[in-house]
Amino acid sequence: MAVIRSDRPLDWRQVAAIAAGEPLELSAAARGRIAAARVLVEQIVERGIRAYGVNTGVGALCDVIVSPSEQRTLSRNILMSHAVGVGAPLGAAETRAIIAAAVNNFAHGHSGIRLEVADQLVALLDADCLPEVPAFGSVGYLSHMAHIALVCIGEGHARHRGERISGREALRRLGREPLVLEAKEGLCLVNGTPCVTGLAALALARAERLLDWTDAVAAMSFENLRGQLAAFDADSLALRVSPGLNVVGERMRNALADSGILASVIGQRTQDPLSMRTIPHVHGAARDVLAGTAEVVNRELASITDNPIVAGTPEAPRVYSQAHAVGASIALAMDSLATAIAQVAAMAERRLDRLVNPLVSGLPAFLAEPGGTCSGFMIAQYTAASLVAQNRRLAAPASLDGGITSGLQEDHLCHATPAALKALEIVDNAGRIVAIELLAAAQAYDLQTIDAARAPHTDALWRRVRSLVPTYRDDRPLAGDMAAAFRLIAEAAPPLFPSPGKPATPPADETTLTRASNSNIAATDAANIAANDPHSVASAG
Repeated sequence: MAVIRSDRPLDWRQVAAIAAGEPLELSAAARGRIAAARVLVEQIVERGIRAYGVNTGVGALCDVIVSPSEQRTLSRNILMSHAVGVGAPLGAAETRAIIAAAVNNFAHGHSGIRLEVADQLVALLDADCLPEVPAFGSVGYLSHMAHIALVCIGEGHARHRGERISGREALRRLGREPLVLEAKEGLCLVNGTPCVTGLAALALARAERLLDWTDAVAAMSFENLRGQLAAFDADSLALRVSPGLNVVGERMRNALADSGILASVIGQRTQDPLSMRTIPHVHGAARDVLAGTAEVVNRELASITDNPIVAGTPEAPRVYSQAHAVGASIALAMDSLATAIAQVAAMAERRLDRLVNPLVSGLPAFLAEPGGTCSGFMIAQYTAASLVAQNRRLAAPASLDGGITSGLQEDHLCHATPAALKALEIVDNAGRIVAIELLAAAQAYDLQTIDAARAPHTDALWRRVRSLVPTYRDDRPLAGDMAAAFRLIAEAAPPLFPSPGKPATPPADETTLTRASNSNIAATDAANIAANDPHSVASAG
């Protein structure tokens, strides 16, 4: 179903849907706004009104006047000189998200590109013929969009149906011609915050799904560790003002309803360890951060972030050349989301450690069967601890990195795009940590010494895991099971949490998988497993 950019700006969910493969359409009104803004640029050129990047150089060259005969050259040269990305290319979902956010920005009607330029970008999305965009090398927003724009003029490279092709060949396959950029268009294509905004929308989608899974997996661990349900008492939790906390508390109560295991241990402990009794507090705090971040991203999508901005009328065009392209608010939001997800993952590792530690679990050491000759989940917990440490390093705020560029003209940098990229990496790592906890919780059920029934909801989750991988007996590389579990978390939603008095939702059909998830990362994990292993992801389930 197409996502239409109409009179209203796209929101983050719509950008994430386009990243997942939905087509993007421009309404007649949006097209009209784009065309009207182009008229303003043409009037600025014709009247010789001084405008940054239109008839001047850029950055520290902003006071160098560029003649009308040189303005096409300036636009082309901006792409060439700004396409300085390094490292592995972004994934398809990331690239689609950035393009969607860029088209959304143009549709505000204050950029000044021609309709042909917006249509070129939409055509690339429609054909899923995506520019090759190196992930690193940006302190703000320039290099990623420059690599995308190269394909619009027949330069650079793209990927189409799994093949790496030149930008010119990409356009030929789409039946389109390379664009010759006019005044301001080169700057329009690299400017503003679409890069970080698109990536941020994707980070929100992945983080939201991860938090749903983390609640579900935490319920399994809580039950296996025989926690006290009083930790989720509704009256108690209502005393702390936090929408997220109370949502998670209700989820935990519903997920663990009718648990025979927990019913058999009521009152045995006064208080559970913090990694168990603060599930609503920590998970809920992350949900509150997610909600706040979503507000920031939606505000950014609703904002004009060009420099310069064109406004006014053809009779009286105006140029605003200030700082709307600086992404301070979204950089801070991405840093905050990254820290929140890192904390949730760190607590998941603590629950995992309790599951494998016989001193506190009441279960066989390291969930091994049998012990001695088998190590079970001993070393999988090492992997989780390593990822927690990596997240801790990544969670250092990018927005404080600073730096000086362009001959002191740009002497304060917010590093918004790097903040979004590291947030995405933290979400990936967190997904792997929760996947290991999911496997360990399922194993703990298999070895549970209490002869009592699981809650219907956690039983459904256990069955879902066992439909993918059997009980682990050191009979295969555990990495294969971990990849299968991560793929499940990255690509599929967990079963819906039941409402009071309703049965647990059966496992969701795997056809609900979506490309907006981290499927490219999960596939990489799976590819690292021995192809002939009978227990590998390819043959699981």
